[in-house]
Amino acid sequence: MDKNQQGIQALQEGKMEEAVKYFSEAIEENPTDPVAYINFGNVLTTVSELEKAQKFFERAISLDSNAGAAYYSLGNLLYNQDDFDGAKNHYEQAIQKGVENEDVFFMLGMSLINLEQPKFALPYLQRSIELNPEDNEARFQFGLCLAKIESYEEAIKELSIVVEKDPKHADAYYNLGVAYAGYKEDIEKANKCFDRALEIQPDHMLAGYGKKMIEKLNNPEE
Repeated sequence: MDKNQQGIQALQEGKMEEAVKYFSEAIEENPTDPVAYINFGNVLTTVSELEKAQKFFERAISLDSNAGAAYYSLGNLLYNQDDFDGAKNHYEQAIQKGVENEDVFFMLGMSLINLEQPKFALPYLQRSIELNPEDNEARFQFGLCLAKIESYEEAIKELSIVVEKDPKHADAYYNLGVAYAGYKEDIEKANKCFDRALEIQPDHMLAGYGKKMIEKLNNPEE
């Protein structure tokens, strides 16, 4: 097991100082290998040394412009600082450099959602689900995106799968309720969805508001 592998194992076990030691030794032994810089940057990100982490990722990219993992890690760092445009650019670069896992597509989709570009987010979230059909959070975000671009039939389909996989997903029930009320005009189903959301999360303000709106529609004189 080389120093990078030992460092990754230590990192997975939560042994930060040990991980730093191994990655430092890996850099000393091979200062032109971008992998150790990426790994060291990930450790620094974990302990919130973000400026230092960014320098390590950038160093990795300067050593190997095709280091997709460095672009991905830098994208995560920027995303967590709410720099969604910067994150988007780096996730796109990571994909161009060959990173093909569900996480990079999901995070690119989420960056675009935060940039209020749901139409552009859709194909990336869809690809994330294709790569990992069990990722319920990706499917939930995909459903929300579909609703935002008014593809309500598809949104209802995806959100229904979400609550089937996770019967305690209050937000999915709330958004199903909105779709049934606004698009299907099925007040009974909408009410059931809002009730279910409130049963799971009694302080779900939006579901409570949705239920009150339905009550006003049903009793306009009150």
